[in-house]
Amino acid sequence: MTMTSTSGTLFAIKRYAVHDGPDLRVTIFFKGCPLSCLWCHNPEGMDFSLEILTRPEKCVACGDCVPACPDAALSLGPAGPMRDTSCTLCGHCAEICPALAHEAVGQIWTLEAVLAEIRKELPFFQGTQGGVTFSGGEPLAQPDFLHALLVACGQEAIHRAVDTSGHAPWPVLERIARHVDLFLYDLKHMDPHVHKQMTGVENSLILDNLTRLASSGAQIVVRVPLIAHITDTPENLARTADFVAGLPGVRSCDLLPYHGLAQSKYAKLGRAFPGTHLVSVSQERIAAAGALFTQRGLCVRIGG
Repeated sequence: MTMTSTSGTLFAIKRYAVHDGPDLRVTIFFKGCPLSCLWCHNPEGMDFSLEILTRPEKCVACGDCVPACPDAALSLGPAGPMRDTSCTLCGHCAEICPALAHEAVGQIWTLEAVLAEIRKELPFFQGTQGGVTFSGGEPLAQPDFLHALLVACGQEAIHRAVDTSGHAPWPVLERIARHVDLFLYDLKHMDPHVHKQMTGVENSLILDNLTRLASSGAQIVVRVPLIAHITDTPENLARTADFVAGLPGVRSCDLLPYHGLAQSKYAKLGRAFPGTHLVSVSQERIAAAGALFTQRGLCVRIGG
């Protein structure tokens, strides 16, 4: 399928989400992200391209995938299925494998197909602020598809939230913001050099976009990861709290304590986990961080 404004690449759709905005929501996960955070809990959303995972240990040697592959890219060896470079990532092997030895990571979705999934949840949104949250990966990295989805949801009076790192050209964010009811804006570190070490990019664009977005009157909840000895240092927390408190109209902040639960996802993807040295924050430090932000007049929620 050719990618257009009415199609895009997603890697998951999560129903009954309670941490991605107000009330009950359906979260749409866009594939691809310009950042490479050491603590990323959605590594399957990093790469922009579709991926097919093959796990030989799950193969039951039925051989069904070999003749079914339209690219003739599969063969069955002593250790299980083997894939060659002629694979076009169509995902048919993942659809037919009875043992789940093949798994598609990412799929191209049409606008109407995504809307159909969202509409299934409409009864759960009625009478609340529930709705749809576009997350990732980074939804701003597929701006045309995101814009089309936001407009369509707006026409059906569905509450729209966008969870973003803010790393995108301002004209992209400005265009998107006209159709967003709430931004969940990630603010990972205030120091540009540390930010680049931890995420692969500096933070000047992210900070500038957040300032512009707040000045435009957008509804924003700033989300701050708490990682021991990196983001939870007294200096960084003070700088972050002062910056957020100085943003016009922004009074809500989620503090997100780090956990290493995503390590199994990296193993599943066949990738080394880059955050082996990361440490969870103690309850004492979480409480101290919350108090610091509260002292600046911010409404703080732990865990998002």
